[in-house]
Amino acid sequence: MKTINVEQITRVVRDLCIEANCHLPEDIKGAIAGCKACEPFDIAKNILEKIEENYGIADADNVPICQDTGLACVFLEIGQDVHIEGNLKDAVDEGVRRGYTEGFLRKSCVKDPIDRVNTGDNTPAVIYYDIVPGDELKITVAPKGFGSENMSQIKMLKPSDGLAGVKDFILKVVEEAGPNPCPPIVVGVGLGGTFDKAAFLAKKALMRPCDVRNENPFYSALEMEMLEKINGLGIGPQGFGGRTTALAVNIETLPTHIAGLPCAVNINCHVTRHKTAVL
Repeated sequence: MKTINVEQITRVVRDLCIEANCHLPEDIKGAIAGCKACEPFDIAKNILEKIEENYGIADADNVPICQDTGLACVFLEIGQDVHIEGNLKDAVDEGVRRGYTEGFLRKSCVKDPIDRVNTGDNTPAVIYYDIVPGDELKITVAPKGFGSENMSQIKMLKPSDGLAGVKDFILKVVEEAGPNPCPPIVVGVGLGGTFDKAAFLAKKALMRPCDVRNENPFYSALEMEMLEKINGLGIGPQGFGGRTTALAVNIETLPTHIAGLPCAVNINCHVTRHKTAVL
């Protein structure tokens, strides 16, 4: 049994909040560079160059890549042989509070969805808990901006809608989003489970590197097919046209009920931020 004190968790979450907001993952950088090399439209290529310049400045100066530093989404994979000494939720929230305050990150969280009063420190975090084998605690901080989050949708498809219905819905969501989520985007898709679990799967799919396909050959092929279809829409970087509307389509699945086919699409902008630490 490994014991982890909550103060250590707070320090790690604090650092991850700052790192995630200031440094784009290497897989996203690679995907942008690859798309730029293949982009035949001058305006689109120029915009991709500006995106590279932007995250280069963020890297060098340790400043946020985007002014929307997001709602703090925190994924916790807790080993069943780990003992947390103290209040885990409070520790995560304190880490977010310190990270967003000490890192001079924009605080975008309101306490109530209707009265809209800002909490002032970007807490509480949105925390996802998962109990896994082992004696480690894996923490992933994924700040989620709402320009892209607002473009996400879920649909309770009928089993008879089948694969064609899934494809049509994914394409419809991206087409309706247009330039609003600041393309090029990453498209997370959750299939199966229940209404809420499909949405979770779609968000979790955004954590998978752009250059890693689904382990199932069927869904791997579907990811590539949908990426081609999405890029065929011609929305392009920032909506100015081009072949680069999406950097990747990541699909995650779960078993579901005989009467249902839940499908969730969670869109992220090109600033698909996430940083992970393991204790």
